[in-house]
Amino acid sequence: MRTLCRLLGVSRSGYYAWGARPESERVGEDRALLTRIEAIHRESREAYGAVKTWRSLRAQGVPCGRHRVARLRRQAGIEAKRKRRFRVTTQSRHSLPVAPNVLDRRFAVAQPNRVWVGDITFIPTRAGWLYLAVLLDLYARRIVGWAMSPYIDRELVTQALSWRCSEEGPSPGSSTTLTRGANTPPGRIGSGSSSTVLS
Repeated sequence: MRTLCRLLGVSRSGYYAWGARPESERVGEDRALLTRIEAIHRESREAYGAVKTWRSLRAQGVPCGRHRVARLRRQAGIEAKRKRRFRVTTQSRHSLPVAPNVLDRRFAVAQPNRVWVGDITFIPTRAGWLYLAVLLDLYARRIVGWAMSPYIDRELVTQALSWRCSEEGPSPGSSTTLTRGANTPPGRIGSGSSSTVLS
C-alpha cells in the first residue's frame, strides 16, 4: 500500500479517508438513473439512442437532463443498434449482353466439373459492405470457388472463376451458370466452356 500511495502521489491517511468516505448523493442518483436507462435499452431492443431514452425517462416522470443521459450511456458502453439501409445490388434493367440460358433448369448432372453455379451476396461489416461470390459444382454440391471484395463488379466474379480454374480447370464443354445481374461478366470463361446466365 505504501508503494501504491507513493506512485499515486497521495498520503496513506488520505487514501484510507477516501475509501471510508460515503458515496455522494450525485453518484447514487447516477446509479439509479443508469438502472432505468438499461431497462429502457432492453425494452426498446437496443434501438433507442440518447434522445429517445431521455424522452422515455421524461415520460415516466424521471427528472434528468439529455446530456446527463448521454454521458451515462457513453460511460456504460450503451449503444443503439442501427438498422442498415437495404441496398439493391441486382440491376436487371441494363443494356449489357445477356448470355443464353443453356442450363434451362436441368440440375441433374452426371459428372463433376461439368456445371458450376454461382451467386453473389453481401455481408454487413463494421468497415462497410463486403461482397462474396461463390461457385458450386452442381454434381458434387460443394463449393469449388469463391472470392471476396469491398466492390461488387466483374472483377469479383472473375476472381472466383480464376481461383477455381487455377486449381482444376473446367471440363471441355462445361458451363458456368450465374444469377443474372449487371455485374456478371458475359462471354467465355475457360477453354471449351460457356458462361450461362439464369433468367
